[in-house]
Amino acid sequence: MSNSDCLFVGLDVHQRTSTCCVLDAHGREVETRSIQGHWTKMVRNLASLGKPPVVVFEASVGYGAIHDALAGCCERVVVAHPKRLRLIFNTKRKNDRVDARKLAKLLYLDEVPEAHVPTVDVRQWRQLIEQRRRTIEKRTRCKNGLKAVLRGEGIVKPRAVGGQWTKRGRAWLAEVELPGHSALRRDLLIEELDHLGRQVRRLTDELDRIAEGHPGVALLMTIPGVGPRTAEAIVAFVDEPHRFAKTRGVGAYLGLVPEQDASAHVNRLGHITKEGPATARKLLVEAAWRSVARCPAMAAAFRRIGGGRRDRRKQAIVAIAHKLSRTMLAMLKSGEVYCPAAA
Repeated sequence: MSNSDCLFVGLDVHQRTSTCCVLDAHGREVETRSIQGHWTKMVRNLASLGKPPVVVFEASVGYGAIHDALAGCCERVVVAHPKRLRLIFNTKRKNDRVDARKLAKLLYLDEVPEAHVPTVDVRQWRQLIEQRRRTIEKRTRCKNGLKAVLRGEGIVKPRAVGGQWTKRGRAWLAEVELPGHSALRRDLLIEELDHLGRQVRRLTDELDRIAEGHPGVALLMTIPGVGPRTAEAIVAFVDEPHRFAKTRGVGAYLGLVPEQDASAHVNRLGHITKEGPATARKLLVEAAWRSVARCPAMAAAFRRIGGGRRDRRKQAIVAIAHKLSRTMLAMLKSGEVYCPAAA
């Protein structure tokens, strides 16, 4: 279809209502209407336009499923990056019709800040990684709850018992005498802990199975201190390494670069932006500590950045995590195993 035949459609999509603005090939507004009901009704309406349009909508929860549904009836589907879009749409007048019209105009001008849309398999892989992280956080809260029960009753675990969460430690915890309702709280928390432990094992087994089919996971694990959970998170969230023109782009994507406020000769750097996937960023920082302990090259970089000052250890480890992310992206692009000299 030539440009002169195109229809440009901006969509403001919600679960119960959607608004679409249609522009013709000359950028003139043909119609703007709201469609009540689930967004699948909006997809059917677009299919009845007579010719496949070029469509844009803002990324939000479930944007992957919307993208896949639109791809079946549209010539091209563009997903707008929400944060970059807010920088463009810095206005005090905002409603669904205005948003749809602005999106359509940006699409017509080819100025939409696009977001990457991974495949269904990658989206589900990411969701499993996130689910495992949330389950582990629940398990940690449960363990802290059990410790709080013991502290509340003034009970100290004997040294002879060993680790709190070993078989021996768990057996002691289940048998220790507690007054009043503390025993019930202890029993319920132990049941919850067992249940969450089974969930973590199921998720880990499934993630291990998926990782076996991705050579990039094994490749990243050649970096000292990087385990399967960190490697799979980077492979899943980076998805297509070549979408980053430069390796430093992955640091910004993962939120590991500092905020910047520069003007004339003044350049102020603040805390890291913390944009992008928090799970991948957290795993990278954990891997950075292990890498510093196991890789001489990373340890040397940590000492150089930290300058031997204890109050700079956190800044130094974030810098190492940033360095790791760039190294990982370069490895995924080249397919080469980790080389300390090149890091």
